[in-house]
Amino acid sequence: MNEPHSSLQPATLITHAGRPKGCKVTVNPVVARTSTVVFDSMATLREAVAGRARHETGLVYGRKGSPTGESLEAVICALEGGHRSRLFSSGLAAITCAILSVVRSGDHVLVVDSCYEPVRKFCVQYLQQMGVDCSFFQPDLSDLKAKIRPNTRLIWTESPGSILFEMCDLPALVALAKAHDNVVVAVDNTWGSGLMYCPLRLGADISVIAATKYLVGHSDVMLGAVTTHQDRWTALADMGDLLGHCVSPDDAYLALRGVRTLSVRMRQQQDTALQVAQWLQKQALISTVFYPALPDDPGHAIWKRDFSGANGLLSCEFRTDVSAQAVDAFVETLQLFGIGHSWGGYESLALPVSPAAVRSLSHWQGRGNVVRLHVGLEDPADLIHDLQTALARLGEGLAG
Repeated sequence: MNEPHSSLQPATLITHAGRPKGCKVTVNPVVARTSTVVFDSMATLREAVAGRARHETGLVYGRKGSPTGESLEAVICALEGGHRSRLFSSGLAAITCAILSVVRSGDHVLVVDSCYEPVRKFCVQYLQQMGVDCSFFQPDLSDLKAKIRPNTRLIWTESPGSILFEMCDLPALVALAKAHDNVVVAVDNTWGSGLMYCPLRLGADISVIAATKYLVGHSDVMLGAVTTHQDRWTALADMGDLLGHCVSPDDAYLALRGVRTLSVRMRQQQDTALQVAQWLQKQALISTVFYPALPDDPGHAIWKRDFSGANGLLSCEFRTDVSAQAVDAFVETLQLFGIGHSWGGYESLALPVSPAAVRSLSHWQGRGNVVRLHVGLEDPADLIHDLQTALARLGEGLAG
């Protein structure tokens, strides 16, 4: 589904890719709602079924996809620079199907220690039950080479990582993987969203995005997408069909509407997040701010080399004398930051998180409590004033 847009910049791609062609067409694709597709003859039905068996586009049955979904897949594929993209009902559905399309009983999977928590649970609780051995490696790759086994089939990474946003040197990881036969590299690209980061162009085989986040951008759709190179496409598409994954054309339409403004939203959220992060670094109650776009962040050099920008997601570590209860009170004092899971929408969010609970290799003993902030499209001065008010109240509580 890769369209002839390779020379265009990302902001232009998301404006033009996946749009209807012709003399008299609507600007946006229609919402094609259907379960049943009827054909003029048995010959045309058989032709469509044969095409679908070859994973070509085209209507066969509602579960097999819609023109609306195919338009969105075209946009994502153009951004990611892959062979084809496939939609899923959530980011986690996309992740698990991508993994299952690669591994079989007897295989070994290596997963970055900074991965999204449900990935850890899926690997430990499900994959090991089906005979797939799983182990974890440090985000800085210091132990990766020693942990690759003869039966290692998949290396799963996320850059930057969840919660603390550790950067992974993907080209170095790919080099280690490709020194061994038959090792597939898959990347969770939700943070970069295809706009800021393109793992497939850096050597990865599979890129997964929780489109629920920045691609949709309005906190109203659950959606995932997987993009692959040609040699991984058939296995992914077959697994998606076997597991019955499908996406509503209404959800695909909403995501299409969201993705058209992806570049302007992320640019604004990066600018505001950087202002917030720099302000937080100066606050006495904050010991560390985790945000790769900060010049003194440990992963800044990799981020600057491999990424074209950042987003609105950052975390801050409080001083060790600030208790978990005090951090909860801080979050509850905020007026412009909602309390909730997810991120990537237009609104700001705050959530206490626990690095120690979702790491098996990285130690957090003796460190402070952490709050993850998602910076939305509000004015930075208002967000900073809100944070300042909450920090002042927190400081008064500690002094009292």
